[in-house]
Amino acid sequence: MQNDQPHLDGYDRKILAALTEDGRISITDLAARIGLSKSPTQARLRRLEAEGVITGYRALVDPVRLGLDHVAFVEVKLSDTRQAALRAFNDAVARIPEVEQAHMIAAHFDYLLKVRTTDMRAYRRVLGEQISALPHVAHSSTYVAMQAVKDTGFADLG
Repeated sequence: MQNDQPHLDGYDRKILAALTEDGRISITDLAARIGLSKSPTQARLRRLEAEGVITGYRALVDPVRLGLDHVAFVEVKLSDTRQAALRAFNDAVARIPEVEQAHMIAAHFDYLLKVRTTDMRAYRRVLGEQISALPHVAHSSTYVAMQAVKDTGFADLG
Protein backbone atom coordinates (compact mmCIF):
# COMPACT_ATOMS: atom_id res chain seq x y z
CA MET A 1 0.00 0.00 0.00
CA GLN A 2 1.37 3.38 -1.04
CA ASN A 3 1.60 6.24 1.43
CA ASP A 4 0.42 9.47 -0.24
CA GLN A 5 1.41 11.69 2.67
CA PRO A 6 4.13 14.14 1.70
CA HIS A 7 7.24 14.32 3.84
CA LEU A 8 7.06 17.41 6.05
CA ASP A 9 10.22 18.62 7.73
CA GLY A 10 10.53 21.11 10.56
CA TYR A 11 10.42 24.14 8.26
CA ASP A 12 7.26 22.86 6.55
CA ARG A 13 5.60 22.37 9.93
CA LYS A 14 6.64 25.87 11.00
CA ILE A 15 5.10 27.28 7.81
CA LEU A 16 1.86 25.42 8.46
CA ALA A 17 1.75 26.49 12.11
CA ALA A 18 2.32 30.14 11.17
CA LEU A 19 -0.34 30.06 8.45
CA THR A 20 -2.93 28.41 10.69
CA GLU A 21 -2.32 31.24 13.14
CA ASP A 22 -2.26 34.03 10.53
CA GLY A 23 -3.23 33.14 6.95
CA ARG A 24 -2.49 36.69 5.80
CA ILE A 25 1.15 36.75 6.92
CA SER A 26 3.48 38.15 4.25
CA ILE A 27 6.17 35.95 2.72
CA THR A 28 8.80 38.23 4.24
CA ASP A 29 7.35 37.87 7.74
CA LEU A 30 6.79 34.14 7.26
CA ALA A 31 10.41 33.67 6.19
CA ALA A 32 11.67 35.58 9.23
CA ARG A 33 9.40 33.61 11.51
CA ILE A 34 10.58 30.19 10.32
CA GLY A 35 14.24 31.13 9.94
CA LEU A 36 14.69 30.86 6.18
CA SER A 37 15.16 33.44 3.45
CA LYS A 38 12.25 34.57 1.30
CA SER A 39 12.95 32.45 -1.82
CA PRO A 40 13.13 29.02 -0.13
CA THR A 41 10.13 29.91 2.03
CA GLN A 42 8.12 30.83 -1.05
CA ALA A 43 9.24 27.63 -2.82
CA ARG A 44 8.19 25.52 0.17
CA LEU A 45 4.84 27.31 0.34
CA ARG A 46 4.19 26.63 -3.36
CA ARG A 47 5.17 22.96 -2.89
CA LEU A 48 2.80 22.60 0.09
CA GLU A 49 0.01 24.08 -2.04
CA ALA A 50 0.85 21.88 -5.06
CA GLU A 51 0.94 18.73 -2.92
CA GLY A 52 -2.47 19.57 -1.48
CA VAL A 53 -1.24 20.02 2.09
CA ILE A 54 -2.50 23.61 1.92
CA THR A 55 -5.90 23.44 0.27
CA GLY A 56 -6.77 27.13 0.27
CA TYR A 57 -7.07 30.33 2.23
CA ARG A 58 -10.21 31.84 3.67
CA ALA A 59 -11.51 34.32 6.18
CA LEU A 60 -12.67 32.94 9.51
CA VAL A 61 -16.06 34.46 10.21
CA ASP A 62 -17.63 34.53 13.68
CA PRO A 63 -21.03 32.86 13.17
CA VAL A 64 -22.33 34.23 16.48
CA ARG A 65 -21.76 37.81 15.25
CA LEU A 66 -23.88 36.86 12.23
CA GLY A 67 -26.71 35.61 14.43
CA LEU A 68 -25.96 31.94 13.79
CA ASP A 69 -25.42 30.90 17.38
CA HIS A 70 -27.74 27.87 17.55
CA VAL A 71 -25.68 24.70 17.12
CA ALA A 72 -27.16 21.21 17.07
CA PHE A 73 -25.43 17.90 16.58
CA VAL A 74 -27.58 15.34 14.83
CA GLU A 75 -27.06 11.59 14.85
CA VAL A 76 -28.48 10.12 11.65
CA LYS A 77 -29.23 6.43 11.16
CA LEU A 78 -29.76 5.29 7.57
CA SER A 79 -32.10 2.55 6.41
CA ASP A 80 -29.57 1.45 3.78
CA THR A 81 -25.77 1.63 3.99
CA ARG A 82 -24.79 0.18 0.65
CA GLN A 83 -22.41 2.30 -1.41
CA ALA A 84 -25.10 3.84 -3.64
CA ALA A 85 -27.18 4.87 -0.61
CA LEU A 86 -24.16 6.40 1.13
CA ARG A 87 -23.26 8.31 -2.03
CA ALA A 88 -26.84 9.61 -2.38
CA PHE A 89 -26.89 10.74 1.25
CA ASN A 90 -23.44 12.37 0.97
CA ASP A 91 -24.36 14.27 -2.17
CA ALA A 92 -27.67 15.50 -0.73
CA VAL A 93 -26.35 16.52 2.71
CA ALA A 94 -23.57 18.53 1.06
CA ARG A 95 -26.25 20.76 -0.50
CA ILE A 96 -27.78 21.85 2.84
CA PRO A 97 -26.08 25.14 3.78
CA GLU A 98 -26.99 24.88 7.46
CA VAL A 99 -25.03 21.62 7.77
CA GLU A 100 -21.62 22.91 8.74
CA GLN A 101 -20.03 19.45 9.07
CA ALA A 102 -21.07 15.92 8.18
CA HIS A 103 -19.07 12.90 9.31
CA MET A 104 -19.62 9.20 8.65
CA ILE A 105 -19.28 7.55 12.04
CA ALA A 106 -18.44 4.01 13.22
CA ALA A 107 -21.10 3.74 15.92
CA HIS A 108 -24.72 2.76 16.48
CA PHE A 109 -25.65 5.53 14.02
CA ASP A 110 -24.19 6.30 10.60
CA TYR A 111 -23.59 10.06 10.44
CA LEU A 112 -22.99 12.94 12.81
CA LEU A 113 -24.01 16.35 11.48
CA LYS A 114 -23.17 19.75 12.92
CA VAL A 115 -26.04 22.08 12.07
CA ARG A 116 -25.85 25.84 12.60
CA THR A 117 -28.95 28.04 12.51
CA THR A 118 -30.29 31.26 14.00
CA ASP A 119 -32.56 29.63 16.57
CA MET A 120 -34.57 26.53 17.48
CA ARG A 121 -37.38 27.43 15.08
CA ALA A 122 -34.96 27.60 12.17
CA TYR A 123 -33.34 24.35 13.28
CA ARG A 124 -36.70 22.56 13.43
CA ARG A 125 -37.41 23.73 9.87
CA VAL A 126 -34.04 22.41 8.64
CA LEU A 127 -34.56 19.11 10.45
CA GLY A 128 -38.13 18.61 9.29
CA GLU A 129 -37.84 19.85 5.72
CA GLN A 130 -34.28 18.96 4.77
CA ILE A 131 -32.45 16.51 7.05
CA SER A 132 -35.41 14.16 7.51
CA ALA A 133 -35.97 14.24 3.75
CA LEU A 134 -32.40 13.17 2.93
CA PRO A 135 -32.10 9.85 1.06
CA HIS A 136 -32.35 6.73 3.25
CA VAL A 137 -32.77 8.53 6.61
CA ALA A 138 -34.42 6.10 9.03
CA HIS A 139 -34.26 8.29 12.14
CA SER A 140 -32.27 11.01 13.84
CA SER A 141 -31.46 12.26 17.33
CA THR A 142 -30.61 15.87 18.14
CA TYR A 143 -28.25 17.26 20.76
CA VAL A 144 -28.27 21.03 21.19
CA ALA A 145 -24.96 22.64 22.14
CA MET A 146 -25.19 25.02 25.08
CA GLN A 147 -21.65 26.44 24.78
CA ALA A 148 -18.59 25.94 22.62
CA VAL A 149 -15.80 25.17 25.07
CA LYS A 150 -13.15 24.67 22.37
CA ASP A 151 -13.53 25.44 18.69
CA THR A 152 -10.11 26.10 17.22
CA GLY A 153 -9.98 23.78 14.24
CA PHE A 154 -6.90 21.80 13.33
CA ALA A 155 -3.76 23.06 15.02
CA ASP A 156 -1.58 20.09 16.00
CA LEU A 157 1.31 20.22 13.54
CA GLY A 158 3.92 18.63 15.79
